[in-house]
Amino acid sequence: MPRILIVDDDPNLLRLLSLRLKSEGYEVAEASSGEQALALLQDLPPALLITDLQMGGMDGMALFAAAQRDYPTLPVIILTAHGTIPHAVEATRRGVSGFLTKPFEARDLMREVERALEAAGGGNSVQLRKKGKENEWRHEIVTRSPLVEQVLHEAKLVAQGDASVLITGPSGSGKELLARAIHAASPRADKPMLAINCAAIPEQLIESELFGHTKGAFTGAGRDHAGLFQAAEGGTVFLDEIGDMPAPVQVKLLRALQERCVRPVGATRDINIDVRVVSATHRDLQKEIAAVRFREDLYYRINVVSLALPALAERREDIPLLAAHFLQVLSARYNKTLNGYASEAMELLVAHAWPGNVRQLQNVVEKCVALSTVEVVPAALVQRSLNSGGDELAAFDEARREFERDYLTRLLKITGGNVTHAAKLAKRNRSDFYSLLNRHQIDPGVFKAGD
Repeated sequence: MPRILIVDDDPNLLRLLSLRLKSEGYEVAEASSGEQALALLQDLPPALLITDLQMGGMDGMALFAAAQRDYPTLPVIILTAHGTIPHAVEATRRGVSGFLTKPFEARDLMREVERALEAAGGGNSVQLRKKGKENEWRHEIVTRSPLVEQVLHEAKLVAQGDASVLITGPSGSGKELLARAIHAASPRADKPMLAINCAAIPEQLIESELFGHTKGAFTGAGRDHAGLFQAAEGGTVFLDEIGDMPAPVQVKLLRALQERCVRPVGATRDINIDVRVVSATHRDLQKEIAAVRFREDLYYRINVVSLALPALAERREDIPLLAAHFLQVLSARYNKTLNGYASEAMELLVAHAWPGNVRQLQNVVEKCVALSTVEVVPAALVQRSLNSGGDELAAFDEARREFERDYLTRLLKITGGNVTHAAKLAKRNRSDFYSLLNRHQIDPGVFKAGD
């Protein structure tokens, strides 16, 4: 039978809906918030989504809009205790499959469910599962950000060939996850992907780790050792923080990439290699080249294709989705039952600067899970976790970007979305102000009164 995802922040109604649908033979998944539902959609898309309209945080129409972007054929039924003709008309106009006013009879619910599934063509569940299978290569990357989706689109294209890829982005933004996604989408997916952090290995050992060594090559080398390039034969080598690679090793890496061979430390003969190289750095390699800390010829070898991941502050629409995803994963790890965040708690998460990016968000959620004694994470616990230290100091450019975005948002709120008025308050001409809005992808229309 098809799988149905039901979403409601009322646990009693959620339980009742689940029992009714299961009694009819349907497989049921439950979510207590829109954010949690989006995380579940990533794991295994259902054949039908049933959601309450009025919920704390993301409401039913916002959930429908978010789900429709990734699953345009997914039928959605909206439930509400505040049903009105305008609600129903608007929902239907936007593509919602059904609209039920609470309280409703079980037969009315089942009639809507059957109608929605039939209208989806019967094979809808298979189609969605196929889509889910097609997206397995990127399953670790949780996003609905257009910026990240564009990066993933380019990543899938480049994955089909063997071009070297350089992934840039601030620390904690998910560069290794993207590298793993590229490997998973490539023809090399059934071969190993091996990673090394060039900043974490002492200079005297990194050459051996990359290229291997022979027995007796140096003190402590008691046996032959195959380096990453040999161990990953046929697969992918991921060189994280390549901007921190010592200069002598840069020379040998350049030769390995040019000649497709390596020479282990202490060896007299080369060994041919067949690997794809993906590199990552949070540094500006052009500045490192200018400072003579990074070789320009190596830069062009590793940077055949460049992919840039945005900071979390530039993809704030992902914060509720990521927070729900981490809550689900970490709750299971800690063997706790946590159903979501209080609305004030989510507001704190969305408003935070996140200098440590996605890694920092995951750390904060883990603190909340570890310390939580209730099923809904309260604002006080989020604030405590945010204040408990570990925040990385934002770089100057990141801090300036964050200030500009917040400043522009405040101006538009004050002026009700009037760009001319906002530009005057900022003492900028109108065209410059529009340029700033475009840079930060801010739509003044959402601030207009009545919207």
